[in-house]
Amino acid sequence: GPQGMTSPVAYWHVPDIEAKLAEVTAAGATVKEVAHDIGGGRLVATVTDPDGNVLGLLQDR
Repeated sequence: GPQGMTSPVAYWHVPDIEAKLAEVTAAGATVKEVAHDIGGGRLVATVTDPDGNVLGLLQDR
């Protein structure tokens, strides 16, 4: 997109956020924001894929 524009991050619900982080980084993505609790037992993390797209992961405990 245009410089300076940030598109909203799409969050994917996953059963095991750490396992999914390992999977996507093995596939070439880089962790942008490590898994952290945002309250209510919900964990989120964001990664950047090889094309530079930011993807979010979300796990409900």
